[in-house]
Amino acid sequence: MTRIDAKFAELNAAGKKAFVAYVMAGDPDYDTSLEIVKGLPGAGVDIIELGLPFTDPMADGPTIQLAGQRALDGGMTLQKTLDLAAEFRKTDDTTPIVLMGYYNPIYSRGVEAFLTDAKAAGIDGLIVVDLPPEEDGELCIPAQAAGMNFIRLATPTTDDKRLPKVLQNTSGFVYYVSITGITGAAEAEATDVGPEVTRIKASTDLPVIVGFGINTPEKAQNIATVADGAVVGSAIVSQIGAGKSTTEVLEFVKSLADGAHRA
Repeated sequence: MTRIDAKFAELNAAGKKAFVAYVMAGDPDYDTSLEIVKGLPGAGVDIIELGLPFTDPMADGPTIQLAGQRALDGGMTLQKTLDLAAEFRKTDDTTPIVLMGYYNPIYSRGVEAFLTDAKAAGIDGLIVVDLPPEEDGELCIPAQAAGMNFIRLATPTTDDKRLPKVLQNTSGFVYYVSITGITGAAEAEATDVGPEVTRIKASTDLPVIVGFGINTPEKAQNIATVADGAVVGSAIVSQIGAGKSTTEVLEFVKSLADGAHRA
């Protein structure tokens, strides 16, 4: 059982929904990023999504793209991202960390070396947005053999014919992308999301977490009401990009987490 599996079992037993927060590793700099990540569990975050900076983030909107660029400009690398996770693990051995990014940096390092290092750093799961199910042999299956969850995205365009393929090797949870398009581009609506979550849950026992377009405590609550939890990324990254203090960022995160936990 991974930390992700254990977290959902704990939430389920308590009758609570999950709140997942995304931040870009190294944004705005390594030290501030580490301070924010360390503060997330205390702000109510159940699972941390740690963005891996990449030069060509095709699925990300301007907010996340800029965060990645700030991190890269500050010298952030795959190794430093793993170092950050390992540093976090020195004081927190229970909060799951999902590394979210693109395949190129992982491929460049070598899959076997990456998985060994990521596991040692305390990474629990991977979301690699540019590896479709047809490429499961590349990373998904080796990752699961190494004891990590491989989390797949489902979207409004994932029809009933495609869904079984998306779900076949997914573990940990299913990430439902509530809107069509890039991150931060539109707002999620529970009335649209609810039937889609129900459709996905009819085909899997995994929790279904909804992300994209959630930017207020009310929205987090509404979405968590119809799903197993909510993910917020761009709204948090915007606070960091605006130069807010760590305290201010974490207060905002807590308001979102409280919203999701009220569902």
